[in-house]
Amino acid sequence: MGKPIIECEHVASGYPGNILMRDVSFTVEEGEIVFVLGGSGCGKTTLLKHIIGQLPLQGGRIRLLGRDVAAAEGAERDALLRSFGMMYQSGALFGTLSVLGNVLLPIEEFTPYPPELREAIARLKLSQVGLLDRADALPAELSGGQVKRAAIARAMALDPRLLFLDEPSAGLDPVTSASIDALIRTLSRELGITVVIISHELASINAIADRVLYLDRAAGGVLDQGPPAKLRTDSPHPAVRAFFNRSPNPTP
Repeated sequence: MGKPIIECEHVASGYPGNILMRDVSFTVEEGEIVFVLGGSGCGKTTLLKHIIGQLPLQGGRIRLLGRDVAAAEGAERDALLRSFGMMYQSGALFGTLSVLGNVLLPIEEFTPYPPELREAIARLKLSQVGLLDRADALPAELSGGQVKRAAIARAMALDPRLLFLDEPSAGLDPVTSASIDALIRTLSRELGITVVIISHELASINAIADRVLYLDRAAGGVLDQGPPAKLRTDSPHPAVRAFFNRSPNPTP
């Protein structure tokens, strides 16, 4: 692992008049695959929106690549936003564009390259996720797993150092889900990309997580963190052990 790439310090997460978590502190190191867990409504997605600058903080500080997210303005903010890629749970592909067209969008928007180079880059990204043969297809013509792969390819279009993935395995069958897990691990290890994933899929967590952050609204932040195998057996918190052991009745 390397130096810190995400640093959250005493973050108050939520909205004015509705603070979901009052003191979230953690660090993600370069090269890690980190899963963010927690009960429904605890604010996982809200926290992610704070990290990527979509929502203003209600307190505390977040740094990406050593730069303060809230304080960044102008060219610095633009550079910061281009340093990460985001895959939304639904994929959020534009239905009227081909798969290739979806991946081309950020390249056309944010690079000065000539058209032939832009297309070459987009095709490379599709190749990296195993979807080059579906470049001309529309999103409606893709399977659920292919939609996820296309969304990951678009998130990688600008060669980010950091990927945020919201429920990448949601709604997929076990075999397809495992193939997405394998893709994420390959991208992280071969390209050196740091990956932060929101997911409750135990099979995926156990297969590829370097570390897990378990958020808890009652605790106001990170209740526990560590490798999934360690949390399963050694967490001092019954709710955390219950999650990893699929137990409906947490035991002290």
